[in-house]
Amino acid sequence: MININLMKNKYLKNYFFVIAVLAWGCTSSTQKPKETISLKDALKDRFYIGAALNTMQFWEKDTDDVNIIKQHFNAIVPENCMKSMYIQPNEGEFNFVDADRFVEFGEQNGMWITGHCLIWHSQLPEWFCVDKNGENVTPEVLRARMKSHISTLAGRYKGRIHGWDVVNEAFLDDGSYRKSKFFEILGEEYLPLAFQYAHEADPDVELYYNDYGEWEHGKCQAIIRLFKQLKERGIRIDAVGMQGHIDMKEPDIDKYEESMLAFASEGIKMMITEFDLSILPSPWSVASADIDMNPYTESIPDDVLLAWTNRILDFFKLFIKYQDNVSRVTFWGVSDGVSWKNNFPVRGRTDYPLLFDRNHQAKTVVEEIIRLAD
Repeated sequence: MININLMKNKYLKNYFFVIAVLAWGCTSSTQKPKETISLKDALKDRFYIGAALNTMQFWEKDTDDVNIIKQHFNAIVPENCMKSMYIQPNEGEFNFVDADRFVEFGEQNGMWITGHCLIWHSQLPEWFCVDKNGENVTPEVLRARMKSHISTLAGRYKGRIHGWDVVNEAFLDDGSYRKSKFFEILGEEYLPLAFQYAHEADPDVELYYNDYGEWEHGKCQAIIRLFKQLKERGIRIDAVGMQGHIDMKEPDIDKYEESMLAFASEGIKMMITEFDLSILPSPWSVASADIDMNPYTESIPDDVLLAWTNRILDFFKLFIKYQDNVSRVTFWGVSDGVSWKNNFPVRGRTDYPLLFDRNHQAKTVVEEIIRLAD
């Protein structure tokens, strides 16, 4: 004979067990898993974390990268669209289509927007420093062209862009001035003029000097002298941009810290502006011609990836150590597949220099940076 009460108890127990499982599932789904914590949330009390964007990203066509940008970054800079050869390809003919969209993207997503860059000897339109015969223009003409370019570009985004890379890469490693057309025609005075024109165009915007290899003592000291000279003349300059295009050997981490300490001791604010870590051998530092310059076409060995991860973390430990003087850390790109390092300094290589892989997945280092920032 079937015991009806026993069956009822059994069914009731199963019923309440199912309800409990469903309730636990609903509750846990509302909790934010650790792995979904973003870089910008983890670093919000330390510094901005940013990325350089290409046109496919800020026009929101590369949706995978756009999702990464919106989730993890709170600062942006354009890779190319504000450089002079794109903005003013011919004298007096400005093309603001991409630049306008870049700024709109930053505003729509509440990001710190940096303009890059106002004066640079590279990616410069041919007409900028010469006359119709290809001869250097006079100092008066070049000053007028600089002022027109800077006033038009910086003035257009007055109150919308937070900071400008005013002059890019003016010094050599030994601290001497790069013999660019700007220097050839105007001498060292072209730097103060550029900062003066930028300040006049937008008195409230932050102004930066941006360069690579500041870990070289000569260049570091030249930048410090520039800051002092501009300050003495009452010309605004807010921070130095330290481009972080590094590889697995250069720079030595202690040497890099020496430059950060030198800037900090002078009260100079720093930004890490173009950070990426190439995992491939550098043709400039390899002694043997037998070294494979493209060894990881399919994947990275675990031990190599671990070394890459640890080197990224070593630099982030430095950035956090000097966080009182570091306002922003910006990667030069979002995911490996679109990094410029796939084609520089050797074209066609497969490099892995960024935080997100070719499948737009976060590398282990992302979680490690988040843990480091706790």
